[in-house]
Amino acid sequence: MFTRILWVLLCALFVFPGSAMAKDRSGEVEIAVTIAAPDDSKDVRVWIPYPVSNSTQDISNVRVSGNFSQSGVYGEKETGNLALYAEWATPTKDRAITLTFDATARELVMKDFPAVEPAVPVEIKEFLKSTVFIPTDGKVREIALSITNDKQKISEKARAVYQWVVENTTRDPDTKGCGTGDVDIQIVKRSGKCADISSVFVSIARAAGVPAREVFGLRLGKKDEEDMTGGHHCWSEFYVPGYGWVPADAADVRKAMLVDKLDLKGARKFIDYYFGAVDEYRVALARGGRGYYLNPRQNDGPLNYFMYPYAEVNGKSLEWLAAQTDLKYKVRFKAH
Repeated sequence: MFTRILWVLLCALFVFPGSAMAKDRSGEVEIAVTIAAPDDSKDVRVWIPYPVSNSTQDISNVRVSGNFSQSGVYGEKETGNLALYAEWATPTKDRAITLTFDATARELVMKDFPAVEPAVPVEIKEFLKSTVFIPTDGKVREIALSITNDKQKISEKARAVYQWVVENTTRDPDTKGCGTGDVDIQIVKRSGKCADISSVFVSIARAAGVPAREVFGLRLGKKDEEDMTGGHHCWSEFYVPGYGWVPADAADVRKAMLVDKLDLKGARKFIDYYFGAVDEYRVALARGGRGYYLNPRQNDGPLNYFMYPYAEVNGKSLEWLAAQTDLKYKVRFKAH
């Protein structure tokens, strides 16, 4: 009996360290959205990112309320991301919808990179592609080659790209929302917020032969009850063959440096931590996908990225980048 107990303990400590020792954060998240539109509007639609359970988060007890005509949860074909969709097909004075769910998020630490990396799987190679939003040519490619030309392994190249981004970008607190993630601008400006900094990492990583993508999410509150309306956050992931998707958050390093007034030497603990790890105070809402169409398809062109609620009135999109004008939302967190 003693031998069996000892074996179970050893397995918990050494075989499954991530699941046994990872810190977690649990609570209720409420996303309340209201849309200002003329009372007689007959075509008002909204899409809200819909989180799902995975190895680092549990989503349960999902509730939807509001005065919409109809609603549903739909998956987007290209990325697999889900959205809570609702529409108002008849004139209504005040249009409102609330998504509430329980979430448990776990810290993720992935730093035991394999000594030998196999080839990149075919299904992962799409995350090496250049796109309008994630370019890999020009200045981006020049930087990528200059910082990784002496590296062989993908994990080593990713670390070099991460270090370059940390050292060559800054956080601009005046940037609206999480930023637009416009790499062509950011590679010159080198100042913005999380979507901007993460997009730069993904572009340079891909140009260096490192599969990479963005993660769009929401921070969980650290207090028992907290307004998290300003808590949206974007970070990055890169893929190491034979190991999996690994988190990297250069943007949170730069945020810590700004808030705590740190130089690169003083920020060493943050730099080391956020390469291969993310804390337990975040829930992923969507992964990958830039410039794509939602499901049901929106009318006003492709969406830059899907992290905030998005709405259209009579086929025209409302400002969605945290402007809080015609499209308004509140995010509240209550710890369990």
